Amino acid sequence: MRKIKSLIFGAGMATILLSSCNCDKCQTTVSGLNPAAFDTTINEKPVKLYTLKNANGMEVCITNYGARVVSLVVPDRNGKPTDVVLGYDNIAQYADTLNSPSDYGSSVGRYANRINDGKITVDGVQYQLRQNDTGNGAKHCLHGGGNTGWMHQVYEAEQIGDSVLKLKIVAPDGENGFPGTVTAVTTYKVTADNMLDITWEAETDKPTIINQTNHNYYNLSGDFTQPCYDMVLYVNADNFTPSDASYMTTGEIASVEGTPMDFRTAHAIGDSINSEFQQIKNATGYDHNWCLNTYKDGKGDDTQVCASLYSPKTGIFMEMFTNEPGVQVYSGNFQGVGNEVNIKHKNNLVYPKHVSVCLESQKYPDSPNKKNWAQPTLNPGEKYFSRAAYKFSVKD
Repeated sequence: MRKIKSLIFGAGMATILLSSCNCDKCQTTVSGLNPAAFDTTINEKPVKLYTLKNANGMEVCITNYGARVVSLVVPDRNGKPTDVVLGYDNIAQYADTLNSPSDYGSSVGRYANRINDGKITVDGVQYQLRQNDTGNGAKHCLHGGGNTGWMHQVYEAEQIGDSVLKLKIVAPDGENGFPGTVTAVTTYKVTADNMLDITWEAETDKPTIINQTNHNYYNLSGDFTQPCYDMVLYVNADNFTPSDASYMTTGEIASVEGTPMDFRTAHAIGDSINSEFQQIKNATGYDHNWCLNTYKDGKGDDTQVCASLYSPKTGIFMEMFTNEPGVQVYSGNFQGVGNEVNIKHKNNLVYPKHVSVCLESQKYPDSPNKKNWAQPTLNPGEKYFSRAAYKFSVKD
């Protein structure tokens, strides 16, 4: 074992140990990853790269650090294996929250997206959460606390055959201010029909909130050097939740009709991403929650397509399904900006702004403080269940 430099995390110190490897003998994945670059120990817990696959040429590589998807390969219209998600090619960068901060591919928890001022009230008790989102004067809790949230924790991993990976985490009461000891399991499954099927399950020992999602950054062209303006987006939603300059939902539910937020008819993202529409100007692109038509009367229909992406360059078509009421569409507005200008990623690439699109299933942002929205409360004796599935095919 070869020890490299210690890396500072938001709440303490983590030591990473990397296995030495004769690269001539290392077998890389279809996506070009070297598994030895993920064979690591963080906080005395083993970390490695797991590979899921099917007989059709689909391959998904996942690390149990943050339950992150590192690569996702599907065939394009010519049968060429194409990696369609952003990320790094080594565990050191994923773990270095100072020099290469990211939520690439992560299983976000406890609460995906933002909570206003980091304050919640659960079962009559007010809790102050970690306020890690401080841009534009905000003091919000984002993605469960950011670099001290679940995306930077080591999960217990169990791979079942070639196509299923179960990842378990036990989060202590008071973690980042959240109440309750929560046991959560993320399951990734690659199906025979080229679907990445993700489920989240959780239980708690005291009333709490939970709202998990996957944070893959998709670029279906496989070319991560160019903005994805030609990618065609569809969102099955008549309404969205406007946000203020700090990206916090205002509590309003607004119609997409007549606005650049209308993707009920699929069209290229570049048609509207630089619009003068105030919501887009605030975010310098898309970073908003859509209210899905597939969710009615407190229940989501995960047999219906709630969103889709298509690349005319490769012909790769991705359909999304979820039981959640909302989907956050994020267009990589911070890629190639600020401290991400010179960061090298997979294949030694520096990503430009708007290079990708995230489709994150979720309860609406700040829903604990907006009681007329679907609530993320989880009580003892109850079981949390959430699903997001992404099916890949090709079109001419």
